Amino acid sequence: MANDIELTRMDSPVDPSPRRDFHGQNGSKNMHYEPAHNDDEESDEEDLVMDEGSQALLGPHNTSSPALSERPKKPLTFPNVVQVKSIVFESAPTLLFTTLGLLFTGELLDHVSRWRAMREVDQLIMIIPVVLNLKGNLEMNLSARLGTAANVGELDDPPARRAIIIGNLALLQVQATVVSFVAAGVSLVLGLIVPRSETTVQEVLVVRRPLPHVPPAADHLRKSGFPTFIMVASTAMTAACLSSLLLGSFMCGLVVLCRRFGRDPDNIAPPIASCLGDLVTLILISLVSSVLIIVMHTPIPFTLAIIVVLSAISCGVFARRNPVVAPLLTQGWAPLFGAMVISSGTGIVLDLFVSRYDGFALLAVVISGLPGAAGAIFTSRLSTSLHAAAKAITPTATGTEASSSAVMLMLLLVTLPVEIIFLSVLSVLGWLHLPFVFVALSVVFFCIAVTCSLLLARILTNFLWARNLDPDMYALPIHSALMDLVGQLLLVLCFEIVSLFGGRVAVKPPAT
Repeated sequence: MANDIELTRMDSPVDPSPRRDFHGQNGSKNMHYEPAHNDDEESDEEDLVMDEGSQALLGPHNTSSPALSERPKKPLTFPNVVQVKSIVFESAPTLLFTTLGLLFTGELLDHVSRWRAMREVDQLIMIIPVVLNLKGNLEMNLSARLGTAANVGELDDPPARRAIIIGNLALLQVQATVVSFVAAGVSLVLGLIVPRSETTVQEVLVVRRPLPHVPPAADHLRKSGFPTFIMVASTAMTAACLSSLLLGSFMCGLVVLCRRFGRDPDNIAPPIASCLGDLVTLILISLVSSVLIIVMHTPIPFTLAIIVVLSAISCGVFARRNPVVAPLLTQGWAPLFGAMVISSGTGIVLDLFVSRYDGFALLAVVISGLPGAAGAIFTSRLSTSLHAAAKAITPTATGTEASSSAVMLMLLLVTLPVEIIFLSVLSVLGWLHLPFVFVALSVVFFCIAVTCSLLLARILTNFLWARNLDPDMYALPIHSALMDLVGQLLLVLCFEIVSLFGGRVAVKPPAT
């Protein structure tokens, strides 16, 4: 029965050492898995989905597998020593690195916002958070797909590994070109409807980054029209495609190395993909825009944009002929742009609160970014477990099987020291001077944010799986955008509560 199916172990979906071959319906290797689904029993599967996130959400025709149907339901079990070491020693350094990377990205953004291109073309500042949001989601999706492929053994065979990696890199080029062009269009619209002011940049950038310093500029510095749009679009597409090539290759290599050395890429790849995606893309946008601003009124930006588009078309044709990634060309677009809308709306809604408190941007890095990274790890692990269970892969027994709730608790305990270390570093460096009451309350709200992130990851992954949507393509963008919103709302609430009870927090004077 479907209700007797238990989710494959969350701590290590499959044994990383053996090489396995899996065959599709036609007897050939199945590189792309579509979650099974039966419309006639949708309501039964939805009930199964929400059962503590501890059961695999498989269609009725998959439940006949002995590896699944004979697995008895077990109560909550906690990870043993080996499993705890795997989660702690793989996830904790990754999360700490991600947090420091996000902080460095914010400081870099503050620096490059003073460059000539950023000062003279407003749309370049406006395009940065949109491109970073979209590109970060693309890299996280890539890492999730490769993590699943590694854990179910699809990267063990060299020809299959080559097809998966090259196909995904070609797909990433197509996605990067499309989302960066859309981001350029969004920046053009914002440049036309939003008045020039420092608040403008705050509204756009508050969602994911520390706010950059924008020097006051006269209205005549605003660039508009077709040359500006071409320059911005060319900058965004060129930077996004170069970033996808560099970072995509790095992530593929990282996942392959994790598989080779017996590490779980689900614990390592998603947060690193998001963090490095932001950093590398920001650097490339800054460098490309600094070059193109000099030749903005020449045919060079337009020519560069045409070259990027032709390259993307070539990659699209190649991906279309690759059976591994061909079905993915039409998948996952809705959550990408839905996340962009959520993130844009979040910045506008929170602008009134953000402008009141000093230090909000620095704290937002940890209270939004760190819980989001933990949720990305859990989403990737859960998705891998669902795919492995659907393929009837039984992990090698190395101890008691940890339930998803136990893994959630472990991730919460792993992220808490990272939060404390981050706040301590900010205090020692003198970047923030906050009362003890605020620090204690912020830790409490941080734990709430991590809990919300993990619960959202489980609910969203199971919800998508029950509707025959691959979580590796759909879950992470929506999860990231919603956690940006939830995390910053909790931070606003923390500031407001401390102020209400007379705590000393740095309050900015209201704008006149």
